[in-house]
Amino acid sequence: MKLKDQVMKKTSSKSTKLSTSTPAAAKSLPVAAPKVAAAASAKPVRVELPKKAVAAAVPAKKPVVKNEAPAVVATKVSTSAKSGKSIVNAKIDIGFGNTLFIRGEGAGLSWDKGIAMDNVSADEWRISLSGATAPVVFKFLVNDLTWSAGEDYTVAAGDTVMLVPTF
Repeated sequence: MKLKDQVMKKTSSKSTKLSTSTPAAAKSLPVAAPKVAAAASAKPVRVELPKKAVAAAVPAKKPVVKNEAPAVVATKVSTSAKSGKSIVNAKIDIGFGNTLFIRGEGAGLSWDKGIAMDNVSADEWRISLSGATAPVVFKFLVNDLTWSAGEDYTVAAGDTVMLVPTF
């Protein structure tokens, strides 16, 4: 029996055939070796890629927010209802040469003509309203011409409030 016939006989049980153009040196190699290697490499190979660098050093850009008028803030400072003296403070910078006025009803106010408030700092105005027996309803005006935005304000008799009006 020739070497070729021996190799064919060994591999026929594994359904592998050798080609006749193979050199004699290659015919002497065991046929089962490639199948074992193929079976070993049949498992999926897991490759871990390097983790991406986290961009924590660069903060995310904040979205641009359109400036809107600040909300009206009312703060009750003190209460002395027996005096009937209500104090209204307004925190707003209306510009050099302008005056903040107040109009309303109660404690000597009128909706027809405003009363000038006292400028106590660059951005703070104050008025003391005496004789209030009921809540005082009012609004602010710049130079007694331009009304503040939003609803009317209210201060109880004898209370002090700090407001931030918008125009």
